[in-house]
Amino acid sequence: MKVRKGDRVRILAGKDRGRESVISGAFPATGKVTVEGYNIAKRHTKPTSADDPGGILDKEMPMDASNVAVLSPKDGKPTKVGYKILDDGKKVRICKRTGEQITEASA
Repeated sequence: MKVRKGDRVRILAGKDRGRESVISGAFPATGKVTVEGYNIAKRHTKPTSADDPGGILDKEMPMDASNVAVLSPKDGKPTKVGYKILDDGKKVRICKRTGEQITEASA
């Protein structure tokens, strides 16, 4: 999976198509991602204790990673992601359109 948490992406499919945001979670085992503020679903929860009232909550649901495109750091347009091995042996992600290195998300 070539997208990571913290990447700036554009949504390519679904009800939020065309919107831009940041990946808030990546799940490589299932090939899904969650995007901040989009693909929201209503979850009905029961009260679990005296402190938790329960009710209807908005929750970001995962979407397939193929439905988002990473935005180029240079011009902000959607791009494919490639890999490049630097001289010091470090493997980095690059923008296929411009060849620019995609900055790693700070953890």
